[in-house]
Amino acid sequence: QVQLAESGGGLVQPGGSLRLSCAASRNISSINSMNWYRQVVGKQGVLVARITSGGATMYADSVKGRFTISRDNAKNTVYLQMNRLSPEDTAVYYCVATISFRDYWGQGTQVTVSS
Repeated sequence: QVQLAESGGGLVQPGGSLRLSCAASRNISSINSMNWYRQVVGKQGVLVARITSGGATMYADSVKGRFTISRDNAKNTVYLQMNRLSPEDTAVYYCVATISFRDYWGQGTQVTVSS
């Protein structure tokens, strides 16, 4: 089991950058995968990025080349660096930990891209 707390969301202009953080309540080095999802009101959540315990990463096509997921095991924290943001990136972003085929969700952080 793990508790997750996201931070770093906010309002940013198109073309800008934000870095989201996800602080975990336990050591994350052995967690199967750490993920970032995003959800727009009225729509299903979408996987944005994933990093495995071995360090492998994957990205949704819509964010490839703009977003970077990373993890700092010493700080029990996962990051999502988001560059060249567009209004289409506006959503609530959730950190999700997958442990033994069970997903644990944080409370989410709002990202709004608007001029």
